[in-house]
Amino acid sequence: MLAFIDRISAFCGRIAAGLFFVIGLLIAYEVTARYVFTAPTPWTEEISRFLQIWATYLAAAFVLANRDMIVIDFFTSRMRPGPRRLCATASLLVVAAFCLVAMVYGIEIVAESVAQNRHTSTMLGVPRWMTEAAVPLGCALLLAQIAAEMVRLWVRGAER
Repeated sequence: MLAFIDRISAFCGRIAAGLFFVIGLLIAYEVTARYVFTAPTPWTEEISRFLQIWATYLAAAFVLANRDMIVIDFFTSRMRPGPRRLCATASLLVVAAFCLVAMVYGIEIVAESVAQNRHTSTMLGVPRWMTEAAVPLGCALLLAQIAAEMVRLWVRGAER
């Protein structure tokens, strides 16, 4: 099960990397269109923002799996393994609590947007749920990765 969760996180991380690459291409296109041809596009900013939201939430589990989250380890690096494991558990539990809250409220917001048929107030008029769904999905992926890391930490006794 741990390998499966890691594979999902890695797959989502690759998707996020691809989305960030596409965002770079869109912004380069917009800069060229605006400043070279003086013909700005009305759609690149909204699509870039949409892709950035999805890429960020899809990448979260991958970032945790690779231990690339921002950490301040001034004190924990000097601790013995037992207390260090407790600190790692506490931090994972805080992130897990945040994920649970964001998932619950995120699902409610997505359901409300679908029920009310809300759209963005831009020229493209993208349905709002398409952007909002990134929050509960990304938090669910992150929560699964947190569970995998907790198993590694306590069952296998391995800190990454």
